[in-house]
Amino acid sequence: SELIRGFLLSGMPCPSSCPPGLLALMAPGLALMATFSLPSQAGDRRALPVEKPPGVKGRTLILLDVNTKSPVRIISENFLSLQLDPSIIHDGWLDFLSSRRLVTLARGLAPAFLRFAGKRTDFLQFHNVKNPAKSRGGPGPDYYLKNYEDDIVRSDIALDKQKGCKIAQHPDIMLELQREKAAQMHLVLLKEQFSNTYSNLTLTARSLDKLYNFADCSGLHLIFALNALRRNPNNSWNSSNALSLLKYSASKKYNISWELGNEPNNYRTLIGRSVNGSQLGKDYVQLRSLLQLIRTYSRANLYGPNIGRPRKNVIALLEGFMKVAGSTVDAVTWQHYYIDGRVAKVTDFLKTRLLDTLSDQIRKIQKVLNTYTPGKKIWLEGVGATSAGGMNNLSDSYAAGFLWLNTLGLLASQGIDVVVRHSFLDHGHNHLVDQNFNPLPDYWLSLLYKRLIGPKVLAIHVAGLQRKPRPGRVIRDKLRIYAHCTSYHNHNYVRGSITLYIINLHRSRKKIKLAGTLRDKIVHQYLLQPYGKDGLHSKLVQLNGQPLAMVDDGTLPELKPRPLRAGRTLVIPPLTMSFYVVKNVNALACRYR
Repeated sequence: SELIRGFLLSGMPCPSSCPPGLLALMAPGLALMATFSLPSQAGDRRALPVEKPPGVKGRTLILLDVNTKSPVRIISENFLSLQLDPSIIHDGWLDFLSSRRLVTLARGLAPAFLRFAGKRTDFLQFHNVKNPAKSRGGPGPDYYLKNYEDDIVRSDIALDKQKGCKIAQHPDIMLELQREKAAQMHLVLLKEQFSNTYSNLTLTARSLDKLYNFADCSGLHLIFALNALRRNPNNSWNSSNALSLLKYSASKKYNISWELGNEPNNYRTLIGRSVNGSQLGKDYVQLRSLLQLIRTYSRANLYGPNIGRPRKNVIALLEGFMKVAGSTVDAVTWQHYYIDGRVAKVTDFLKTRLLDTLSDQIRKIQKVLNTYTPGKKIWLEGVGATSAGGMNNLSDSYAAGFLWLNTLGLLASQGIDVVVRHSFLDHGHNHLVDQNFNPLPDYWLSLLYKRLIGPKVLAIHVAGLQRKPRPGRVIRDKLRIYAHCTSYHNHNYVRGSITLYIINLHRSRKKIKLAGTLRDKIVHQYLLQPYGKDGLHSKLVQLNGQPLAMVDDGTLPELKPRPLRAGRTLVIPPLTMSFYVVKNVNALACRYR
């Protein structure tokens, strides 16, 4: 039996000298090795069905090995990045970005990019004044908040002189007033979104200071999307307002990267006229020329065109853009939302067909880039579980994590360099942090990812029993497995360690036996499950059975693993997400940065 076990776990075939009796004994076990998949096809990993030998029933043991010699992909250190929507100017949250609690939460996800963009990008105008006069009206949330903002401005001026990091402990009463104001504004913002009619927004110099202060204090690199809908009569881009913003930022020596516009394929529905790919490319070339005239930004990065879902007309726009500005941008960007947030239900987040929709989009984008600029980096910006602001107790619940973690795994395995999550803090229910500044399930999932996952992606080898599909049907994986070198920034693990992350969409537990290079190694388990009676709808999570919550406004909790003895079978509970660090593998691919 030990001989059989050795052959199975090593993946080696039985030598020709095996006696026939031994081969007969091994037949049921060898069936476990009948399927094979690689993470470079993770979004469409379809097992090859095999006939089950007589007497073998529904076993759930899966054998897993990882190629440790070299990575199949290397992604950015800032792979998991964040977005803030300009609506935070409208609803007032911009004034509270200096909150110690928010900065602590953002620091937990550094290093990362912070993209300031969204549907209101193309209605944003910069006004170079520090603190414009405001109409306070009568007593109410606005009246008190504006007086409070004046106090913040005065304290900011003092901090400006000290050139310090501006972190505040905002009084509870002011936060409560702000939440009241934001709730009122939420209805206005939703009405604009559903009608696709947006009002103009003004970004003052003081507001830009607050935005940059948040990014800088949090260890995030700011990417600012400029308004592309300021147009001249000949439909070329009017850059006068953008130039004012660039000059002010340069005078403050702000380290910023830039974009132009948001979802240009939707401009016809917004303003009644379109901007084709060729014209948009010329606009980007114009922006690059502006940046080169300003010493601070002569070498700044420029990203775009941030198109929507790559349907036929959008691909045509991208092709026109790449012909003109393919060499001008440092990465090509697009965005994706899985579900219409107005009609979503919890079972949507468990559909493997939905998880796999992203693979086709990646192929379409890659095909265009391979034609015009082979090797150009690709970013997915503005990704979220649902559009239309999301749904309470759904897109902000544990269930949404299945889409988010699979998105991270799939994009990394396909070589997408950066994914920007919409949104860190926002109106609606697609964010990582709610308006009480409490982290939601996707925040904890992102934090674990940042702490445990490094930029090197590894190929996996999986073998196990799969049911045979009915004629004309395809079996899609309900067990998603991805592997990376463990993060070099995590000093709890020596270089050469490997991290697996696993999504189990089955309604039954699955057992995984580590084989080959992973065999008989100590494993640290990080099992993330919903906490409380709400199940998949829960906004609270537990790690290895312990609820996760901030210790205080300046301290995140310790993420404690559960050590598993060497050689132990991994048991994956149903409908869960988990990370497993395989220690001391000494993987060649992971020894060096």
